[in-house]
Amino acid sequence: MNSRKKWFDHKRKAGEERRSALADERSGGEANLTLSAIFFNFVFTLKSPNVMKSNLNPKVSVLMPVYKTPEPYLRQAIESILGQTFDDFEFLILDDCPSSPVEGIVKTYNDKRIKYFKNEKNLGISPSRNKLIDLSKGQYLAVMDHDDVALPERFEKEVNFLDANPDVGVVGTWYENFDKKKIKKKFVTSSQIERHLMFYCAVLHTSAMIRKSVLMQNNIRYEAEFTPAEDYALFCRLIGRTKFTNIPEVLQKYRLHESNTTKSMADEMQTATQKIYRFVHKEHPNLLIDATKTRVYKIFGLPVLTVQRKGSIDCCKLFGLFKYKVSRYF
Repeated sequence: MNSRKKWFDHKRKAGEERRSALADERSGGEANLTLSAIFFNFVFTLKSPNVMKSNLNPKVSVLMPVYKTPEPYLRQAIESILGQTFDDFEFLILDDCPSSPVEGIVKTYNDKRIKYFKNEKNLGISPSRNKLIDLSKGQYLAVMDHDDVALPERFEKEVNFLDANPDVGVVGTWYENFDKKKIKKKFVTSSQIERHLMFYCAVLHTSAMIRKSVLMQNNIRYEAEFTPAEDYALFCRLIGRTKFTNIPEVLQKYRLHESNTTKSMADEMQTATQKIYRFVHKEHPNLLIDATKTRVYKIFGLPVLTVQRKGSIDCCKLFGLFKYKVSRYF
């Protein structure tokens, strides 16, 4: 156990050194990027016993589509995966921008778990995600966005949870925004998550690990019709077919910037979300009723407190004037 702990500590230290190098490279240019990648490879190869082994039957397949990713962000994302304490995975990277490939960046990393693919033409995010599923060999699918960072113990904790809970098909985590340094909590129990899915995406997609068999047995894939909210649609399709959870711990860092899909495609996101509402509300009317309950508490026949639920959030109104929201995450 001591030797394994030392190995994990070395990997974390390598990640810290790499992050320090990233801070310097903005002023140092491409030469520093190349040198820091060489340094990362040297340190990581020394410390990881599996870096040169190619696992034919990995426990986890990491699925990361990329499209015009800024190099510093891409390197941070890749290195956060290579620095995981759980290492039985294949790392599938699919480039959906043939005109501006990132192959040169990816191949600076000397790790046999990385498998780089490039679309011959731009397919879009939903077909690319489905292609990654088809290419995967793992029992579990770890979602990863090309500009985010997975904290070192994310995979280990998600795999342990799925192994111990075979009725759960989707596990996500709490997360932190890069810019605001603010912890974003998500509901933990499956019933809470299902209610909340009636109105919101209740699992951060880039933090999720999905049991592949649940998708295959139910013939569920990402649907281009709902892009860029294809992740929300996928989770809604899984309601009633598996259980959900969010580990109540920050295990992912989420980057929100001007070229991020959430910002750049805000109008398309709203349109897709409305389309998802139509099918999920129709397919789960009882769940919708439970997610929109209104309760009125009276004293001497006079209304004192009105509680209107939306998803798993209770919106309270005291004496018809004072409003506040209550979220119970457990």
